[in-house]
Amino acid sequence: MGGKWLEVLKETAPHLTRVVALLHPETPSHQGFWQSTEAAAPRFGIEASAGGVHNAAEIEGVVTAFAEKPNGGLIVFPHAVTNANTSLITSLALRYRLPSVMAAAGTGSSGVLAYYGVGFLDSFRHTAEYVDRILRGEKPADLPVQQPTKFKLVLNLKTAQAIGIDIPPIMLTRADEVIE
Repeated sequence: MGGKWLEVLKETAPHLTRVVALLHPETPSHQGFWQSTEAAAPRFGIEASAGGVHNAAEIEGVVTAFAEKPNGGLIVFPHAVTNANTSLITSLALRYRLPSVMAAAGTGSSGVLAYYGVGFLDSFRHTAEYVDRILRGEKPADLPVQQPTKFKLVLNLKTAQAIGIDIPPIMLTRADEVIE
């Protein structure tokens, strides 16, 4: 997913040459997200750095230091720390005119430039199917583990205008939702 978030951000804001990924360094999934982000960065001509955060003060410090140079953007990995600080991250991204992509549900309308993540309605439907199968007598241990199959892209034109970028038309046509 890290590579996909980087791709979405670069395609939405093609001028980017640098990104910082806000992540919780002790979270195993973040280590995997970071590895895929780091591996994909050269393919997009991006210099990627990891910004380990544990609280609001660290988020503010990482973003403020990163914003000192031009052509940067933010990738915000989903975690309780980043989710609890969505409004702070959004305000910092707007203040420093940093295009940002988040993967936490509901952040598309929070003011970030882009949301790319699991299409939760589809996942909930699959959950209901699993519950039905269990209630009909299948053993949970016999059911296969499933990964999400549908993802959602939300782009925020108000944010794009506020930070002074034009989202390429191809991205607007790919979006599942465009906030105007």
